[in-house]
Amino acid sequence: MSRADGSPRRRRLSDLPSVVAFGGGHGLSASLSALRRVTDRLTAIVTVADDGGSSGRIRAELDCLPPGDLRMALAALCGDDESGRTWADVLQYRFTGDGGLGGHAIGNLLIAGLWERLGDPVAGLDMVAQLLGAKGRVLPMSAVPLTIEADVLGLQPWSPDEISCVRGQEAVAKTRGEVRSVRLVPTSPPACPESVAAVQDADWVVLGPGSWFTSVIPHLLVPDLAEAIMSTPAKRVLTLNLEPAGETEGFSPARHIELLAEHAPELRLDVVLADSPLAAEDPHLSSYAESLGARLVAADLAARDRSPRHDPLRLASAYAEIMGVRTVL
Repeated sequence: MSRADGSPRRRRLSDLPSVVAFGGGHGLSASLSALRRVTDRLTAIVTVADDGGSSGRIRAELDCLPPGDLRMALAALCGDDESGRTWADVLQYRFTGDGGLGGHAIGNLLIAGLWERLGDPVAGLDMVAQLLGAKGRVLPMSAVPLTIEADVLGLQPWSPDEISCVRGQEAVAKTRGEVRSVRLVPTSPPACPESVAAVQDADWVVLGPGSWFTSVIPHLLVPDLAEAIMSTPAKRVLTLNLEPAGETEGFSPARHIELLAEHAPELRLDVVLADSPLAAEDPHLSSYAESLGARLVAADLAARDRSPRHDPLRLASAYAEIMGVRTVL
């Protein structure tokens, strides 16, 4: 079997599928926590537009990629043994107090320090992953830090029909208006070459769940990465959120699919995965999935306490069935 560029695909190290998961923040962490139970050949490709909190401070001071979402992905891939759980806790721990270190996550400082020492974001992330014994690889979607801009309707109460420009991931995520579209600055950022190669060599790629405008759609706005997603021989899965919230509060599941198509008209999918209650509530979801070439798969994915978060084992079982994996690791 060959890749999209005609070169031979790498020899399989196991019978399990090679999976690439896209996203950022808590949504990607949920996906990785499930996918690590499905395959031992897993790569996370992470957004690099965060400009808030500890990540924003490090990004501004050191002129580097924001490390926060990358840190969360690494924590999600730490081992299930005592050592792995300890490292995950250490990565996520934040310094207290009002001093210069207050609010910084240990993992963010570790990653940023290695980047400064090595001068190579990918090498730094690979070194952290090796240190943690991570069950997969974590890569940035672009080699440069990015800024998200959004066209927002009704941002000002006295001008409900006016479109305003909102700049920055944190501002977009918290906007009170209705986000209509997003774009990246710079407009044609360079993709991380290792990320493009991972997509071309994958058996499955997974988009979502996560914040739609700031964690999911941005991957489709990096030209070389978007082209890899469109042209890869891999199957493409879209995982919907459990409920519309934040940036897309009030949007139907079908509208989420429509937004992807508006930002990436050439995108085609193979599977749209949705929580059963959500799928049942939207009579248009199946037809919107079919419009992008996908079949709709509905499954019980929510945590058993019915909180708005994915249950890792339920999500893993759904992914395993979709990908034809017989057992969950």
